[in-house]
Amino acid sequence: MYKRVLLKLGGEILQGKRNYGIDLPASQAIAEELKEIQRLGIQLAVVLGGGNIFRGAAGKGNNGIDRSTGDYMGMLATVINALALQDALEKLGVVTRVLTAISMSQIAEPYIRRRAIRHLEKKRVIIFAAGTGNPYFSTDMAAALRAAEINAEIVLKGTKVDGVYCSDPKRNPRAKRYRQLKYIDMLKMGLKVMDSTAVSLCMENHLPIIVFNIWKRNSIKKIIYGEKIGTLVQK
Repeated sequence: MYKRVLLKLGGEILQGKRNYGIDLPASQAIAEELKEIQRLGIQLAVVLGGGNIFRGAAGKGNNGIDRSTGDYMGMLATVINALALQDALEKLGVVTRVLTAISMSQIAEPYIRRRAIRHLEKKRVIIFAAGTGNPYFSTDMAAALRAAEINAEIVLKGTKVDGVYCSDPKRNPRAKRYRQLKYIDMLKMGLKVMDSTAVSLCMENHLPIIVFNIWKRNSIKKIIYGEKIGTLVQK
């Protein structure tokens, strides 16, 4: 049974069935799932993407925004998502802290490693926002970095599909799902479920990754208890 985990969710998860923005039922459903994990005594940290609002890497190609500026805009989108999830969790009585890599003291705490670990020890759910605080780094990279910094035992990557496939299962119904992968094989095959830099950092720190379907009820709880859910990526 894991004691300290980091959950990575793309911003599209909070989008739910909407084409853009935050779907309240979706954020509430995620919050309810996280509450169950917190009640087990698990120390839980979350990293959210911002793709439901703005994806920095796509900015330059779509509208001529400078890449660095676009990435900073994407970081701010992750803060919006973090506040939305915090609100949903606190309405369920879960004590939550948002820690941002970019200083904005009126709405969240600055990220300080020791403070983050102390919040976890006090059984508070922490949400890391604003990525790493630097352009050119994905929120996957932020998740791997924060997981290593707080000594998490595993990175859980919640997606809309139930693991890593050899190709897009939505386009190829015959796509094979991998139950287990080595870091190096994931990198060699160029599987895009997680940023390659993030996978490399996890590999260097012997930090396993599980890719799973966040929308399957109690999936996180099953992983916590050792059930083989999704795809395990490790050495």
